[in-house]
Amino acid sequence: MAKRKETSTNTINLEEIREVCGMAFAMDILSGRWKLKILYKLENKTLRFGELKKKIPNITDRMLTLHLQELERDGLVKRTVYAEVPPRVEYSLTDSALLLVPIWDQLNEWGHMHRDRAL
Repeated sequence: MAKRKETSTNTINLEEIREVCGMAFAMDILSGRWKLKILYKLENKTLRFGELKKKIPNITDRMLTLHLQELERDGLVKRTVYAEVPPRVEYSLTDSALLLVPIWDQLNEWGHMHRDRAL
């Protein structure tokens, strides 16, 4: 994911929208092809990187790493590192992310209904 210049019009507009609109803030944090799927796979589970990769086979290692870093930065995923050899890292949902569970359940239900109508 490319980093935007802090002085770009795009960055300034995004910051203003995020401050005013809760929906825009939420969509900015959750946007991306894989983020909701990563969060969904972590629901009620703590998983290691390789386990997540197996549950989302089409995602690249780089994209999974980037999304996990962003989700951690945004307070939705907790990364726990164990001082072992070899190092063990586990990912789980934060309390804030757990509040999204009923929302993505509703989105999943809506998606099935809408897909059935569209086909």
